[in-house]
Amino acid sequence: MNLKPLLPPWRRPRIITIGGRPFVSRGLSDRMWDDIYHHALTVRWPVFFLTAGAAFLLLNAFFALIYLLGDHPIANQSPQGFGGAFFFSVETLATVGYGDMHPQTLFAHCVATLEIFTGMACIAVTTGLIFARFSRPRARMIFASNPVVHAVDGRQTLMIRAANMRQNLISEAYAQLHLIRLEISPEGLKLRKIYDLKLVRDRHPIFILSWLLMHVIDEDSPLYGISAETMEQTQMLLLLTIEGIDETTSQSMVARHQWRYDELRWNHRYADLVTDDGHGLNVIDYGVFHDVLPLEERAPSA
Repeated sequence: MNLKPLLPPWRRPRIITIGGRPFVSRGLSDRMWDDIYHHALTVRWPVFFLTAGAAFLLLNAFFALIYLLGDHPIANQSPQGFGGAFFFSVETLATVGYGDMHPQTLFAHCVATLEIFTGMACIAVTTGLIFARFSRPRARMIFASNPVVHAVDGRQTLMIRAANMRQNLISEAYAQLHLIRLEISPEGLKLRKIYDLKLVRDRHPIFILSWLLMHVIDEDSPLYGISAETMEQTQMLLLLTIEGIDETTSQSMVARHQWRYDELRWNHRYADLVTDDGHGLNVIDYGVFHDVLPLEERAPSA
């Protein structure tokens, strides 16, 4: 029986997927209050606004109950009872103050003072969080579903295609390709080692449309002479990271993607992105961005 759905969120094990393999994280606290700022920045927008709305209603309900503890603390209260106290709390917390209802006792003035201070703090925090969420740099890059390997200039070459979905200028784009695999040391220790895969061109001065990254599999490459069985045994994983400056926002942004060993396509090529419409206009079709074709199916060039 899976008890995970029955456990409260802070006691559920965290599952992290790396290279298609799930890892269950235990022994670390995942309670929201331990890192509330990070949670506020990373939750989805609907959850963020629903949480903020619920906190707003609960806070006003709390102050409404405090007002009801006094003896007629609110002048011109309408409606009477909890409803009127709640609406007066909303006006006070938001520092609106329409003037119809107002504190008329010392107790009410003290509670209103505390509520106004709380409202100013809440507005400042909520505004800051919304600004931080909107201002965070986010890269919109896509990566081909499958890396391909085939001969280029007589040398086996690993190729990965990436594209800038915004199609704006990302200057000084820098790419790093890494190989991660499980190895056993002579002492019998299992270690996950990271190897750098040298790219033919690791920088792109004006990354606007697409970028084909290439790594030559020669004698100096960690992929040289490796077989499919070895890839599976070592749980091989490719990790690509692209970083650059978005000239629209002048902010640095990072995008990354990873591929398992079984996602490589040997002796395949990518379908051509750019075609000529016959009238001198180049057409870039991102509908075939992820398509790979066996080498023998390539149509002859005109």
